[in-house]
Amino acid sequence: MTRAVETREYRDSSRHGDARLGRVTSRARRLLDYRRASFAYLLNAPSIVAILLLVGYPIGYSVWVSLHRYNLQRPRVFNFVGLQNYWDILTDPAFWSALRITAAFTVLAVVIVVALGMAVALLLNRPFPGCGLVRAVILIPWAIPPVVNGLMWQWIYDPKIGALNALLHGLGLITQYQGWLSVPIYALGGLISAHVWNEFSLAAILFLGALQRVPAELYDAGRIDGCKTWQLFVHITLPWLAQALLIVLILETMLAVRVFDIIYVLTAGGPGTATTTLTWATYLTTFENLDFGHGSAYAYIVTLITLVLSVIYFRILYGRGEFEI
Repeated sequence: MTRAVETREYRDSSRHGDARLGRVTSRARRLLDYRRASFAYLLNAPSIVAILLLVGYPIGYSVWVSLHRYNLQRPRVFNFVGLQNYWDILTDPAFWSALRITAAFTVLAVVIVVALGMAVALLLNRPFPGCGLVRAVILIPWAIPPVVNGLMWQWIYDPKIGALNALLHGLGLITQYQGWLSVPIYALGGLISAHVWNEFSLAAILFLGALQRVPAELYDAGRIDGCKTWQLFVHITLPWLAQALLIVLILETMLAVRVFDIIYVLTAGGPGTATTTLTWATYLTTFENLDFGHGSAYAYIVTLITLVLSVIYFRILYGRGEFEI
């Protein structure tokens, strides 16, 4: 009986000792994690400070400016007006005109880039002689800086010596040279063509990377089940491209909404206001009219539109693919 009691007491003391040891170990682990985290923050402190100074401060200051009446034509006037600048923009017919043009440009450009990029990726996904070289060459349009791309298309659309006029005239499709950028509908189409040429190759490479990770067994099983080509594309290829499509849509939408370089080089917002997008209106307000209050508000409206579109893409497409890039 005495031995049993001693054994029970020994077990109880062992359990209490293990519990105390566990608490000590847990505290030591938390302390170690805290020290590691503190050391990591210490190492990253210079980078964090640099980011705050170079990125955070300009963003914060531009938000502050957007809440003030501030025009460099009257530099000493800096009056707080709250959201009045935003209200002025939203009630201005010019804003809604620029928004419609931006929407048309964005929708057409993104749809064409996605369709063309996917078609090129499907072609490049098949083995053929010189396949590696073609995959490398296809990136050249994307590697061209936007301003250089605009200058190249300016020469193509030139009403006197343009390559487009020469080609169409040589084929007998036109009888005299045309000023393509002086007609509103042609000017917008010209901007879209220049933008698509500059961007489709990046989309093609992203889609190609996703296509090369699709298991060939899926296509074999589909063919055995009697699936046609379009059924294989809809039920196998597209689901595996969902994550790549999400990346392309977000990237290309942001670029299309914020397009500026080719507008500056090709049309300068004209003829009239036919190609005046939100970013061009922001540029005119800020640097032509020197109205930094309304210009900053314009910039944040463009940012908000881009953010909303990105969230919509995420809600629709995120997690629908079979893998993540």
